[in-house]
Amino acid sequence: MRRHEDRLIPREKTSRIIYLERRGREKKGYKAWGMCSCLVGAACILYCVAIAIGGAGTNFFLIWAVLGAVFVLLGLLLSRRSLMERLPGWFKGIALGLFLFALLVFGVVEGLILSQYRAVPEHGADYVIILGAQWKATGPSEVLRRRLDKAIEYLRANPDTKVIVSGGQGANEPVAEAVGMQEYLVNAGISDTRILVESHSTNTHENLVFSRGLLDSRKDRVVVVTNNFHLFRAVQIARKQGYENVEGLAASSVVWMAPNNLLREFLGVIKDLLAGNM
Repeated sequence: MRRHEDRLIPREKTSRIIYLERRGREKKGYKAWGMCSCLVGAACILYCVAIAIGGAGTNFFLIWAVLGAVFVLLGLLLSRRSLMERLPGWFKGIALGLFLFALLVFGVVEGLILSQYRAVPEHGADYVIILGAQWKATGPSEVLRRRLDKAIEYLRANPDTKVIVSGGQGANEPVAEAVGMQEYLVNAGISDTRILVESHSTNTHENLVFSRGLLDSRKDRVVVVTNNFHLFRAVQIARKQGYENVEGLAASSVVWMAPNNLLREFLGVIKDLLAGNM
């Protein structure tokens, strides 16, 4: 019997690393998470296309294309086991921790937003404030029309309540939102003597700051009317601005636009918190 001498190859002379096949949870986990991430990315891109076809008042919907690209890229990275194994454990731990923290913050904020989805105020308010939204050449946008119609219901049931229409004129609007809103209310049978016009504000914070000058924020009972997804932030801003007796009245919104509205509103809440508006 011939004997062969075993020879060891020094590490420094090797040119390639050979990975042995792994048959465990780790391998399957990377592939599964990678596939899930790619599917989420594809869904985000398709949703962006759907909003573009359906029409949107702002370009915010493009964020779904960005999110889609990020998730697809992340999915491709997760699918490369060799790359994932090169990453140090501490790095993966920090990345996972940050992701879970962001998910927790997102969940808490969205819970607060959803808590006002069916808000109904008491009768007998002194003032109703309708927050502005896009006014088109053909009339109010769908978002604004729902706010106006909900306010009209309250005003008809409370004939002594006055109404403040709040909203300036954007670059893509034929008239100031408040002016168009005033005309809409008059056409619906609301007396012009009950309507106060605030036509200079450009965002929710300014809506409530400028409208405050038309009433007594300490004594008057105020109802803020806006869409359900927007109501939590609006009421919190009002309270920060000194409205001591304020409630919200939730108007409905387009169901299939809910993901876009909720994501945008989440970012709006974070922005106003950081700016000290809430």
